[in-house]
Amino acid sequence: MRQRLLTILCEQAYFRQPVILSSGQESQYYIDCRRVTLSAEGAFLTAKLMLAALAGTGVQAIGGLTLGADPIVAAVAALSFGEGQPLQGFLIRKEAKKHGQRRSLEGPELPPGTKVAIVDDVATTGGSLLTAMARVQEETAWQITKVLCLVDRQEGAQARVAQAGHELMALFTAQELAAHWERLATTGRV
Repeated sequence: MRQRLLTILCEQAYFRQPVILSSGQESQYYIDCRRVTLSAEGAFLTAKLMLAALAGTGVQAIGGLTLGADPIVAAVAALSFGEGQPLQGFLIRKEAKKHGQRRSLEGPELPPGTKVAIVDDVATTGGSLLTAMARVQEETAWQITKVLCLVDRQEGAQARVAQAGHELMALFTAQELAAHWERLATTGRV
């Protein structure tokens, strides 16, 4: 499953072109994980691998900053229920709603002490993960137990998350994607 997801990421989400990232940094490549996490096979494989990474951690809910985390959270929550070990999902808005209940966290009510995992699709400097972690710490009495991402671009996220007291676990690194993309390119698959 891991190898298949790596191939899908390289074929559908890894682009060798100059871009400006959300961090403001310029990069010579772009990873658009939503092309994969919103596809049926990609969502399933991502959820399977995320659930495996969370096994034995005691995590009861998974969430992250909208928009990168949204498809991952939904897929993991649905698959976890199907596998008989349901994890609740929650999403964190970039800013609180201006109407209704004016919430910045969306999802089912979770009691104090709930063990949660914070997730994102791509981590560069870790800004989205840190924002999500801060919001959870400010607005809830939940316990952040795990921090993970689908792809770590290896540009500072690990260190910044560690400074916040947590370890960032990545299913893949940008280095792995680049190496696999090169192998696929030699066969004309990308």
